[in-house]
Amino acid sequence: MTFRSILVFGDPLLEAENLPVEDFGEELQSIIRDLFEAGWKAPGLGVAAPQIGVNLRLATIDLSVGRDPEARVVLANPKITHRQGRASLEEGCLSFPGLFTTIERPTAITVRAQNERGVWREIEADGLLAQAVCHEVDHLDGVLLTHHLRGMKRKLFMRRVERMRKLGIWQAPA
Repeated sequence: MTFRSILVFGDPLLEAENLPVEDFGEELQSIIRDLFEAGWKAPGLGVAAPQIGVNLRLATIDLSVGRDPEARVVLANPKITHRQGRASLEEGCLSFPGLFTTIERPTAITVRAQNERGVWREIEADGLLAQAVCHEVDHLDGVLLTHHLRGMKRKLFMRRVERMRKLGIWQAPA
């Protein structure tokens, strides 16, 4: 199996347009396996296809980080149809390794998406799952953590990004 690494902030694929998933054949199944593997290796709770260089509207979430096969969620062509409540939550992103910030997210959501076989379903989520779904759908819309930050908060976060790069902890794309 070929491991696909997570792209870091600065790679243009993270903000590029993501095409709808139309073919649910073996190639997509391979991408889904790669997404889960990348998330487990990182480790992280979810990975969106653009984070591994595939510009499709596809993401995976596994709050158990590989410990519980029943916890795996595949979101193809997701659309959040309902949002409820608001909370300021600490959030990290595998494309900003080692960095966290506080952003506002809904406390509960409903998302309509296709599973790995292309079957449409609605998922009602709250708490950490709702936060993870929102985060991954943001990726599919080309929205990164930095897009949620304004003013001094954004400036301070970007300083931390540059410090991490200077320390060689993670590198911008060539």
